[in-house]
Amino acid sequence: MESKILLPLYIFIFLLASISTVVADDHQNRIQNYVIFVRDTSDVDISNSENAKTWHISLLSTIIKDSVNSRFIYSYNKIANGFAARLTKEEVEKMSQKPWFARAVLANRPYKLMTTYTPEFLHLSGPKGIWKSTKNMGEGIIIGVIDSGISPGHPSFDDKDMPPPSAKWKGHCDFNRTVCNNKLIGAKSFLNAGAEEQRHVSPFDTIDHGTHTASIAAGAFVDTTSMLGNAMGLASGMAPRAHIAVYRVCTLDGGCQPADMFKAMEAAVNDGCDVLSLSLGVKSEPFYDDFIAMGGFYAILKGVFVSTAAGNMGPFPGTILNEAPWLLTVAASTTDRKYKSIIQLGNGSQIEGESAYQPKNWKNKMFPLVYYGGNDISCSDGMLDKKNVRGKIVLCDSDGTDIIGQGEGVLMAGGVGVIITVFQSDGYIMIVEDTVLPTSQISYNDGEKLKKYISSTKNPVATFLFRTTKRNHWSPSIARFSSRGPSFQSNLRLISKPDIVGPGVGIIAAIPPRFRKEKKIQFGIMSGTSMSCPHLSGIAALVKNVHSNWSPAAIKSAIMTTAYTTDLDGKPISDEWHHPVDTYALGAGHVDAEKALDPGLIYDIKPEDYIQYLCGLGYNDSAVSQIIFPAPSIKCSKLKAISQEQLNYPSISVYHQVNGTTVIYRTVTNVGEAKSTYKSIVNVPKGVSVNVQPPILHFNKVNEMKGFKIIFKWTGSKIRKWASGELKWVSNKHTVRSSIAIITRNLNLESQWLD
Repeated sequence: MESKILLPLYIFIFLLASISTVVADDHQNRIQNYVIFVRDTSDVDISNSENAKTWHISLLSTIIKDSVNSRFIYSYNKIANGFAARLTKEEVEKMSQKPWFARAVLANRPYKLMTTYTPEFLHLSGPKGIWKSTKNMGEGIIIGVIDSGISPGHPSFDDKDMPPPSAKWKGHCDFNRTVCNNKLIGAKSFLNAGAEEQRHVSPFDTIDHGTHTASIAAGAFVDTTSMLGNAMGLASGMAPRAHIAVYRVCTLDGGCQPADMFKAMEAAVNDGCDVLSLSLGVKSEPFYDDFIAMGGFYAILKGVFVSTAAGNMGPFPGTILNEAPWLLTVAASTTDRKYKSIIQLGNGSQIEGESAYQPKNWKNKMFPLVYYGGNDISCSDGMLDKKNVRGKIVLCDSDGTDIIGQGEGVLMAGGVGVIITVFQSDGYIMIVEDTVLPTSQISYNDGEKLKKYISSTKNPVATFLFRTTKRNHWSPSIARFSSRGPSFQSNLRLISKPDIVGPGVGIIAAIPPRFRKEKKIQFGIMSGTSMSCPHLSGIAALVKNVHSNWSPAAIKSAIMTTAYTTDLDGKPISDEWHHPVDTYALGAGHVDAEKALDPGLIYDIKPEDYIQYLCGLGYNDSAVSQIIFPAPSIKCSKLKAISQEQLNYPSISVYHQVNGTTVIYRTVTNVGEAKSTYKSIVNVPKGVSVNVQPPILHFNKVNEMKGFKIIFKWTGSKIRKWASGELKWVSNKHTVRSSIAIITRNLNLESQWLD
């Protein structure tokens, strides 16, 4: 009897085991993209790219007997000693037995894209702006944009009065000579790691993103720029006289493959780019598995500045990406421009909203107003009742889809306009988009007022009053989507990220031309840290143009220590709910382009300092050596490792120790007036006392270096998870500010990253 009862169970277990075996075997045999790092065990001169490629293919052929060329993707000889290939897990395991094998990194997780007026907002244009006062528009600087390609021939990439690039430029353009010019000097595609049909695609931008980011960084002047008549004016990038080189690594369907991006970074540095702009990222990974971190280290070894996006996973803590300290990590803020769209109700009251689409021919006629929402009804799913929508303005609840989709749903049902209520958690920051019909986005609270009007009125009516743009004094403020720190790759979280904030909400910039209602559209509006990143890429180009001998770390320090932390009304920069933000949202503050050109003091970091920092993270010798390639391999046991908080970073992070003392060391370099004196000023929360020694720094010459220490003592008062403070060095001309993050040891913060 017992055996009869157990027999089905035995069969079930056998079948389950069989299924598990099949799944395991399938996993072992599934071909995926890997980057294989190779030990230097050969006499082959890999400085020659063809020699390196031949050698790497020969290594692959020891494992793959057939179809080697179809499995081989790239050879890396500058950014790393290794190659990318399509392999099974079993093949990688066989490869790991070879003496030349160092390690393999799975490269199957695509990087994601983190998706005018800002020159005036940043004090670049105008009679007193940087461009006029310093005669600096980024001349001669080459910005490499690693993204989704570019739209050649766009007026933002016109080369009027542009000189050719200097002899340092070694790259080329895959477009013909009629569209490549002295502005757009390079364009290449790196799409070999994706689908077969993408491997010979040109660098033409098919998803708008790369064109938009390139024009933000270094677009030429384009007069009477508008988007459907809105925000008329002169558009340009941050460094309008800089050259642009574009490296396409992203597609709409395939994302941005790691192996492609890694090769593009290698090419961009070798081509002669001065600044790299990467508005993309992936889930937080150790630096030895993070291709932007490894590629970025190669870049800074060659003196190339790297600007990256902080990510769009805010406002949750621990969502920051691109965390390596040698990268500039850029968060997103609003500007002082609002695209005002007022809703006029039949009872005479008004509700203020925002809209990017503001038609000039709109007549202030009252239309019936209807609410479609609740009970999981979406305006974008084609389920609207045409009889109840035709000829009306429709109020929709945000459904998490794009605003354009909701507008299209109302348009298909015959509606004349749409009002979209954002989520309650979105607060008062509107992420406007280019919609297909007259629109107004309003806050959740205003949406509730509007619903009450509709439900309490027999014949509710409304119209729109479009006011184009209006100055917003509550700016800059941190966008809700902007990812927050702390960093998860500094295991004690003592490198504070993000580094800086730049404009990233409602940014009008170039897009591939298209026609809409018989009008040619060449500029579009986007929001994201994808937009804030190229703002900083362009500003870094301006700094590099003035200080050509500065290291990437020096440029980064200048940008961070001159940032500001108050809005246009003089209040602390806040979030979507008007609440002041902390260091993990704000970083050092909002970029001040003018002051970054003349910071007074800088915190410089040499490549060898980063190596000591990596050893201090506890990485093994092999991992560190692969990150720092082509610098010589190292043994951490023979180096003086430094703990994270002692890296000469422009910001300061320290652990709160009840009744304890912590000492932080820093060194500054005088890049201002030869004879100058700086006095220290410290602001920290209650429960902490700080003593700076020496409290005053006297300099007698330019490039003179001075060390100091900051002694933190704790009085026993409790701090929550973290708190913020600041250290300022103040002279009669400069204020050099470092943000301070104070962290409790019981933080126990889990990453909020979602796949």
